[in-house]
Amino acid sequence: MIPEKTEVTAQSGIVAVKGPKGELQKNFRPDISIVVQGKEVILKPARHNKQTAALWGTYASHIKNMIQGVNTPYIKKLILEGVGYKSVVKSNNLELALGLSHSVNVTIPEGLTVTAEKNLITVTGINKELVGEWSAKVRALKKPEPYKGKGFRYEGEIIRRKQGKKSV
Repeated sequence: MIPEKTEVTAQSGIVAVKGPKGELQKNFRPDISIVVQGKEVILKPARHNKQTAALWGTYASHIKNMIQGVNTPYIKKLILEGVGYKSVVKSNNLELALGLSHSVNVTIPEGLTVTAEKNLITVTGINKELVGEWSAKVRALKKPEPYKGKGFRYEGEIIRRKQGKKSV
């Protein structure tokens, strides 16, 4: 179901979704035919085999995420824990102090809005794949360690803590 103020067009494997927050385009393989009828997007497999059966649901999810993204942007929040760990947004770079001898700079891709307040980094964008991929890339720079919980973690993520060495 396509909401109001949202346009979906499908031509020769390219699906374009235009909404109040922006516009997204994505190429799809010709194994699945995509047709827009009224307020619905209909997907039908061209061939019936295992691969097209897998693509059928995947493509439906991609199109659903595109429609949702142009209406309400996706938000991921990263929490940076640790003494001396800092994050600052400078123009289109995220500058991180992660306990290394140098600061780490991560380029913010076009289409994402990143804000850093103390230990909370908020990533916002209309493309769900881009928001998730970039957040995971930043999190991979300093994954949360299980003894003290230092590093990046997603908001709401629970880190299983370990007890550590016991002295005799």
